[in-house]
Amino acid sequence: MSQSHAEGPKQPYHLVEPSPWPIVGAVAAGTMAVAFVFYMHDVTPWLMPVGIFLILLTMAMWWRDVIKEATFQGLHTPVVQIGLRYGMALFIASEVMFFAAFFWAYFNASLFPTDAIGNVWPPKTIRTFDPLSLPLLNTLILLTSGVTVTWAHHALREGDRQGMLQGLAITILLGLSFTGVQAF
Repeated sequence: MSQSHAEGPKQPYHLVEPSPWPIVGAVAAGTMAVAFVFYMHDVTPWLMPVGIFLILLTMAMWWRDVIKEATFQGLHTPVVQIGLRYGMALFIASEVMFFAAFFWAYFNASLFPTDAIGNVWPPKTIRTFDPLSLPLLNTLILLTSGVTVTWAHHALREGDRQGMLQGLAITILLGLSFTGVQAF
């Protein structure tokens, strides 16, 4: 005698329902690629906002579905949660490896300049900037935002709603300032 569907799954993994978001995300990424090419050739400026909107829509709706599956439907079993944690840990490890390789290449080029760059660092064709002006300012803004988000986190853990909102508001303002300085 076979078990009915009402008795629950026979395995601990979450088998997702068909979702429209992968294809919508692919269309959004394609739209962004085409919009970027058109933008570089001064063909059309209006396609870029469409691509950005589609990507933001895809992100919001896909995460809405994941949160609904995990929180309200209870489909993320302990095995699935461990898999998600492992996936995030592997992602962070890949980022660490990327930055290690990036800085390795930088220090290799700067400490041991080769014939390809004229045996001098920085190469003679590169015009350097003053690191004690805008880069220092942006570093200070970034570090300060780390302090304010930590303040907001501690306020949240202690139930201080007003302190949390103040910390988050200052963090958001610092983030906008950082982005503005980066754009400048």
